[in-house]
Amino acid sequence: MSAATTDARHERDQRVLMEGSEALARAAIVAGCRFFAGYPMTPFTEVLEHFARLLPDAGGVCINAESELEAVGMAWGALSTGARAATGSTGQGLSLMQESFSEITLAELPLVIFNMARGQQDYFQATRGGGHGDYRHIVLAPQDVREGVEHVQLAFHLADKWRNPVLIYGDYLLAHTQEAISIAPTTFPELPKKDWAVDGSSSGSGKSRAVTSLGVSKVGQPAMGQEGKAQYIATKIPLMEREVRVEQGFCDDAETVVVAFGSPAKFVKYAITQLREAGHRIGYVRPITLWPFPYAAVAGAAAGPDVRRVGSFELSAGQLVEDVRIGGGGRAPVTFIGGVSTDHSGFGVGRILDVELIADRILALHEERELPLIPGYEQYSYQIQEHQK
Repeated sequence: MSAATTDARHERDQRVLMEGSEALARAAIVAGCRFFAGYPMTPFTEVLEHFARLLPDAGGVCINAESELEAVGMAWGALSTGARAATGSTGQGLSLMQESFSEITLAELPLVIFNMARGQQDYFQATRGGGHGDYRHIVLAPQDVREGVEHVQLAFHLADKWRNPVLIYGDYLLAHTQEAISIAPTTFPELPKKDWAVDGSSSGSGKSRAVTSLGVSKVGQPAMGQEGKAQYIATKIPLMEREVRVEQGFCDDAETVVVAFGSPAKFVKYAITQLREAGHRIGYVRPITLWPFPYAAVAGAAAGPDVRRVGSFELSAGQLVEDVRIGGGGRAPVTFIGGVSTDHSGFGVGRILDVELIADRILALHEERELPLIPGYEQYSYQIQEHQK
């Protein structure tokens, strides 16, 4: 038996059946997270609960805050001391945190954010942000629990590497699906010490530190000023774009390419595998980073010698499709083939995630037929009013 075979068997033996929300919390703790604050909101609640249960044994602190506003403020304070810290919610809760997100980013604090979204209608919020100023968050979109464990550890590394927030874009399926996984520390290149942290070590020295978004500093110490700090951030953003990550499949001979991200992308990939077995030349592009977006990969796929069309599948009214069109750059027509589909609780697990429905929509695009109606649209589609004609 080879060493590789032995190692693989040992890794399998170490796996434990675990809910995604627990796996994400454990991965964060393995990555060195020692502070977490949040406010319960499904499907994020279980992530908070697991942090509350697990962090104290790791020497950390978890606080169930009075609201999302207090939660992000507490994380801001912990980050300023140099600790690895995180917060999270659903898109609705993150809406309340947007002002702090922009200030934290401009102050260059390495916050990790968990968005257990209700569907994929938070794409603009995640990739464009709702706060003020020029800022971007690196956004990772895992397709399953195993990848989520990898992404959480990567998120803490990238946040410290760039002194910039990183957001994990999850959903109900990521938080509540159970997988047999092992959670081992990921080794990353060593990072410099946090000599900017307000940890009390320079008190009384005349060289005390300040963490601020405004470009100011202590009296007698050099400062960028407001314009200088804004220019500093503006020139940093393009450098972070090198962190782009993407997965592609079957694009070499594809006539149709479908772009999808997160949990739904796993359904899309399976549907495409079935369609290819039936003889249909269809490929896919899965953005792993939603920002920076893999524009070059989409451009390359759309420019394939046989590509005639590109589809964007997402659980929304059409947000990802805008980046797909930018990436495609007119090389092939881009069609939105997703839609709004959710369960009765509004958690984003709708009927459109049936693989047969996904395959039907992809095949209709491929054969240039009218797209099948999304379940529910026949009853709830908006009808134009007389005064709107």
